[in-house]
Amino acid sequence: MAAEAVQYPISLAVEDYLPVLLTVAGVLLLRRALPGRPGIGVAAALIGAGGFAKATAKFIAAADGPELPWLRDLLFPLLTLGFGVLCLVVGGAREGRVPRWLAYLVPGLTALCAVGALLARDPIPMLVSTTVFATLTGIYLIAMARARGDGRTAALFGAQLLVFFLLGPLASRPDQTVALQWVEQLCNTTAQVAFCVAAWRLSSGRATVDDQVVADDEAGLR
Repeated sequence: MAAEAVQYPISLAVEDYLPVLLTVAGVLLLRRALPGRPGIGVAAALIGAGGFAKATAKFIAAADGPELPWLRDLLFPLLTLGFGVLCLVVGGAREGRVPRWLAYLVPGLTALCAVGALLARDPIPMLVSTTVFATLTGIYLIAMARARGDGRTAALFGAQLLVFFLLGPLASRPDQTVALQWVEQLCNTTAQVAFCVAAWRLSSGRATVDDQVVADDEAGLR
């Protein structure tokens, strides 16, 4: 029996799919906020594939199946590609076109981390590129929300980004216990709920509605 089949219960493995679905849903919701910007679907597919691969590897092991490290190790390479694409799309939408430095950074850092992963025979170096691209994406989304005057949406994007930044190193630790996994996954699920709500608010124009309510209240006070 594989070690992970003993360590991880089925319930933990099943829950691991939830943040993946929430992340994909949130990314797809951004299509309405970024009309005419191709690449959102590709980013969602890559991010979803990475999360699905890891969750499926865990589920197979938890169901007394074999350990499939090659399937689990697809997580960070696919997340790097997915967040790299999303970063370019969101950055281009925010700036009017993809900044030159970003157009060089995404492929360059991806290649550098990929070489590092090959030399180390471990996908962990690609956690660096994943974190950088996810961070830049989050910063751009926060800036877009703030530009619309919607502090709530900006705070939701910020909370999701903070949890992502904190959970990355934890998820890469080799000594994963059941308790630690539950903490990581529940925190990640909560963060992705925040991301979905923020993406919905950004795409639905909720910021404009909130701004008008605040403006009307202030006018009434005067």
